[in-house]
Amino acid sequence: MESTTHSKDYFIWGIDFATYGPVPLPTLLEWIADERVFADTWVYSRAENVWRLAKDATELREQFKNPIPPDSSAPATSGGIKPGSLRRIKILADMNDLQLAHLAQYLEPLKVLQWAQVCKQGDVGDGMYLVLAGELRARLMVNGQETILATFEAGEFFGDMALFDHGPRAADVLANADSLLFKMSVPNFERLLRDAPALATPFLQASARTLSARMRADNKRLARLAQQFTSTGHNL
Repeated sequence: MESTTHSKDYFIWGIDFATYGPVPLPTLLEWIADERVFADTWVYSRAENVWRLAKDATELREQFKNPIPPDSSAPATSGGIKPGSLRRIKILADMNDLQLAHLAQYLEPLKVLQWAQVCKQGDVGDGMYLVLAGELRARLMVNGQETILATFEAGEFFGDMALFDHGPRAADVLANADSLLFKMSVPNFERLLRDAPALATPFLQASARTLSARMRADNKRLARLAQQFTSTGHNL
């Protein structure tokens, strides 16, 4: 039989589509205060054996009706977004409020309407984009036909290579829905490296981990394609 203590634990469905927990109620309340859990985050209660939005859970509802005032040491960004909200971005999830408030000084908030183009293939890359809300797609147009290369949802980023090589955009990026982005421009990135190396280090490390995971996934996909190609009797 499950213990009474364990039955009061919770699981959280993260923006990276992973489940976190079990955690007790006091820890869950701390995560809400730290803006690691939001009103629209899915939470599972062991006691009730049910998933529901955090704002709909009886024991959590008051946390969203009367939100804790923001810490004066971590002011809102220039776009009116509290630094803690930046934890929705996967590569920023482990930063504390002061780090996020400092990083926000190097980010430019952008509201993008559905169907609007953010990047155009061939244009000089001038920065990377962090997706706080919404959805976008990267595409190539070949003989008038659209080929979708990737879809970017809340918590993800794109355009990062522009920070390092300033090269042309490899694809168009358009908004599938109204979206909220934060742009790290090349000049701001260079200023971050120069003025705040201690902050730039965890940002770069987290970005590198995500890029490595993408490269591994691409390598596996290419290996499968090569295997399929050779199995049909063709030689590469």
